[in-house]
Amino acid sequence: MQVVVITGGSDGIGAEIARQLAARHRADVALVLAARNPEQLAAVARECEELGAQALAVPTDVSVREQCQQLIAAAVGRFGTIDILINNAGRSAHALFEDVADLGWYEDLMRVNLWGSVWCTQAALPYLKAARGRIVAVSSLAGLVGVPGRTAYSATKFAMAGFFEALRAELKGAGVSVTVAYPGVVATRIRHRGFNAAGQALGESLLKEEGAMTAAQAARLIIDGMQQRRREVVMTTKGKLGRFIKLVAPGLVERMALAALKKDARPR
Repeated sequence: MQVVVITGGSDGIGAEIARQLAARHRADVALVLAARNPEQLAAVARECEELGAQALAVPTDVSVREQCQQLIAAAVGRFGTIDILINNAGRSAHALFEDVADLGWYEDLMRVNLWGSVWCTQAALPYLKAARGRIVAVSSLAGLVGVPGRTAYSATKFAMAGFFEALRAELKGAGVSVTVAYPGVVATRIRHRGFNAAGQALGESLLKEEGAMTAAQAARLIIDGMQQRRREVVMTTKGKLGRFIKLVAPGLVERMALAALKKDARPR
């Protein structure tokens, strides 16, 4: 039985990863689900148990270091080990930098998107090394290409990608794989709940979402990449193309990034 810890497991991609792992592996997987909403978290855990998996819901705010440590302790206390850590918890943000008066929420966003992953990984690392396990970091295409209006979000996701790229090299000899996933626009509510310029919930998405990938599709790609111990999972053709074009024609990539925004969200 493999023990899998999933942060951000109450909704969106994280909940879909949990359900798909439960459906695929049933009694051969134990899922430790972490998120801030205890009711939603418990509901996802029940769904996974109905599919035959074991599940443990641990209400967790990953922006608090002690809660990250308690999450890992709860997983080990219940199941004795950790085979896979999926750092999926994250928050979105969309605001033009010149419109931001108080940068305090930039720090809050970094604590969730970067430090939450770092703290969970540090606590889980001895068990992952003992199991020759897997680490997954769910970044974003905004962690490969800077997107206008997303200075805070891109900063956190670039930082996350850099941390896990370096960690991958450090852990190569220990047999622990590190997969960094780069979703594009996925049909979840993450952008609606993200920060606006005033540090409040945005309430809408300022990205064009026509043709957005479903959470189920994104989860499937992440699971496949994790199981194959792939270094990276860049999920869209546009993302793969943009990454290449950035090297040879960066101005074109900037125009592509601007075109992804709704007109009223573009820089003035």
